[in-house]
Amino acid sequence: MAELHGSVSEPLLDTMNFLNEITHRYPDAISFAPGRPYDGFFDPEQVIAHIRRYMDHLAQQGGTPDDIRTALYQYGPTAGLIRGIIADSLRADEDTDVPAESIVVTVGAQEAMLLVLRALMAGPDDVLLVSSPCYVGITGAARLLDVPVRPVPEREDGFRAADLEAAVREELANGRRPRAFYVVPDHSNPSGTTMGPDAREELLNLAERYDFLVLEDSPYRLVSPGTPLPTLKSRDRTRRVVHLGSYSKTVFPGARVGFVVADQRVRDAQGGEHLLADELAKIKSMVTVNTSSLSQAAVAGALLGARGRLSQLNARAAARYGDAMRQMLRQLDARLPADRRARLGVSWNEPTGGFFLTMRVPFRADNAQLVRSAEDFGVIWTPMSHFHPGGGGHHGIRLSTSYLTPAEIEEGTARLARFVEAQSTAL
Repeated sequence: MAELHGSVSEPLLDTMNFLNEITHRYPDAISFAPGRPYDGFFDPEQVIAHIRRYMDHLAQQGGTPDDIRTALYQYGPTAGLIRGIIADSLRADEDTDVPAESIVVTVGAQEAMLLVLRALMAGPDDVLLVSSPCYVGITGAARLLDVPVRPVPEREDGFRAADLEAAVREELANGRRPRAFYVVPDHSNPSGTTMGPDAREELLNLAERYDFLVLEDSPYRLVSPGTPLPTLKSRDRTRRVVHLGSYSKTVFPGARVGFVVADQRVRDAQGGEHLLADELAKIKSMVTVNTSSLSQAAVAGALLGARGRLSQLNARAAARYGDAMRQMLRQLDARLPADRRARLGVSWNEPTGGFFLTMRVPFRADNAQLVRSAEDFGVIWTPMSHFHPGGGGHHGIRLSTSYLTPAEIEEGTARLARFVEAQSTAL
């Protein structure tokens, strides 16, 4: 067939395939590319225990053996089996009180993004704004749906409300409607930045003033050390925030369970009023039908075991990820001291949590340089240009600290420093 949708030839959609190919082609290279949880936290027996705990919970709630069998084996409700448990967890851990009916359980946060974009983007003049650099999942979903994307450049010190307001006003002046703004407020992917409390309040005020929604995606906040800042949703006084949740980092990614909190009221063509979550469930019924009941059972069991407090369940993980980030920063500083990196034109940020940090280099950090890095220096990273939907990021690399052991971080940083020095001095 000669004609396919333009998205299939979009370089953005090749990003993960390319990185996986590089990783498999150079198996002895140390990779700072994957934003994966550390394997050492997972025990196969935990999955069985989680499911058993959920089954016991159903029995305690009055479920018969037939009810439990149906819950685990059959197609479940499109909106999800465990919405009440998720709502309880949000109240316990995130100071967010929303009805279970406002939650849709999804196949990872990725499906949540697709559902929300499909529901919100009603016409050709509707625009999605994104903080740039940006997680490729949201821009990829927008491309699949032919949704126009307007990047709002993030500065080195993070998000600024004035930049977003300028972008919104420009879109309105050009006859387009900014429908939503996507952002990762806590230890973002890819930059690692965290939005400050004043900027969060300013963002909520902007959303109300200009009548757009905020798509809040925060998968790293509960696997980071320290007390996180309040979510945007917990401070959402006028239902301007659609919260995208994921259990990939806090429980385990293989479950592929996420959720969306969509408590906004919407009107249908007949004038009836419904929750946005109800409309998302309609779309989901034509996409994935329902989220795996077994996966939901495993996640629910983990939540029940922690009394809804994922922060407590992940205390050990958060400490380890914090240690890994600090070790990475120490190793970088030792391998590329301040005076040396100043002469080379190399710098990096210093996130306090999350999985990622970013480095700026004087040379063009593209796919060709990544291949050379893997082949000649035995180290893999991610070009930041993949995360800039409007172009840019050509002198940046993303480094993930989450998946590696301390020994791998030490050796990988040494290899990375040699590569960066070689490329910088060759200019």
